Amino acid sequence: MSIKHQSISGPPEIVDATPGGWVSRTPHSIRPFLQLMRADRPIGVWLLLWPCWWSAALAAMAAGRDYPNLWHMALFAVGAFAMRSAGCIYNDIADRHYDAKVARTRNRPIASGRISPRAAAALMVALSLCGLAVLLQFNTFTITLGMGSLGVVAIYPFMKRITHWPQAVLGLAFSWGALMGWAAAFGRLDWPALTLYAAAVLWTIGYDTIYAHQDKEDDAIVGLKSTALRFGVATKYWLVGFYGAALILIGVSGWLVGAGIVFFVGVCAALAHAAWQIVTLDINEGNNCLSRFRSNHAFGALIFVALASDIAFKSLM
Repeated sequence: MSIKHQSISGPPEIVDATPGGWVSRTPHSIRPFLQLMRADRPIGVWLLLWPCWWSAALAAMAAGRDYPNLWHMALFAVGAFAMRSAGCIYNDIADRHYDAKVARTRNRPIASGRISPRAAAALMVALSLCGLAVLLQFNTFTITLGMGSLGVVAIYPFMKRITHWPQAVLGLAFSWGALMGWAAAFGRLDWPALTLYAAAVLWTIGYDTIYAHQDKEDDAIVGLKSTALRFGVATKYWLVGFYGAALILIGVSGWLVGAGIVFFVGVCAALAHAAWQIVTLDINEGNNCLSRFRSNHAFGALIFVALASDIAFKSLM
């Protein structure tokens, strides 16, 4: 894996990475690869992982188990890291010419010329093989279902060139885990999992719209499209719809498997968090958008804790 044009002072920091993070203290020779994998921005792993864990907990509730399958949860964690990293590399290869024209992304390793597309592709393949190794630990239905996500993943980077709704395509890909946990437990799909998947898609459209507001000026200049540009000043009204519908569907998925009051109290806590995001959002302030986007880690955690706590409460009764 060759690195091109590395400066003497070392690789530059990425704009939306956490300042002073552990990646910034790694050797210059490997830092661009860690940046390429978004190892300095773990929020993406969490946003991919939470629907997997929601689904595993929902399945445990439906099966009357005392807790979610811990082996499945561990596999999902490893798989989320590997496949999110591989997906980011694929996205950066596809978008390298656009990334070079956008302020927030021009220092990304491929766009800045620090890693060649060929080297990036080699790393992507290695990570994809790790993801495949994880997937093969599940039942045949789950393996087939997991493979089915690849088509959506493959087209996502190109959607921003032809539609104002690339966030919807990202939602279809990033929410796939909401199906996987249930499939891993039962070897099939049922309405609770499908309802949870629809909820996760809507949630993803909401938080990625917030994220896209960071790039809206540059995107408009280079000819890329997004829901941020589509919604404009009406963004908060759209977010009320997306987050509100997502929470309703999450509630329905829990109701379908017999969730109790503890779960619904947790959903109310997630509702309060979503309301805070919308009320305090400033779509014209990049740091504000980034912090509200990152806070969806807490939203995901609240839903999982709501499910897990309800399971635990019932096991004690």
